[in-house]
Amino acid sequence: MLTKALFRKLPLATDNNTPLVSIEVNGSTHRVANDLSVAAALLTLGPAAIRRNPADNSARGPYCMMGVCFECLVEIDDVPNVQSCMVRVAEGMRITTVNATEACHD
Repeated sequence: MLTKALFRKLPLATDNNTPLVSIEVNGSTHRVANDLSVAAALLTLGPAAIRRNPADNSARGPYCMMGVCFECLVEIDDVPNVQSCMVRVAEGMRITTVNATEACHD
């Protein structure tokens, strides 16, 4: 079972002065750079699967990162079906992945 994130910010893209924000993902608090999209933050926190396909229950995660594929849908601050790649993280943001109670580790 994969539990470690496979994604990270590139060293050239990392600025040690980048402010951090606290976000809550499925009830756990994390500090992430404030210049990330929600999808990018979720990918750096790992694992990559954040939802289940309703047709075959396969694990799905952010794919295109530009709002075309709808694979990155999450609930943000009680608003369902938000494209996480199109929203920047913000202080205190509450993120719930679809089927959060069912592990998305394949």
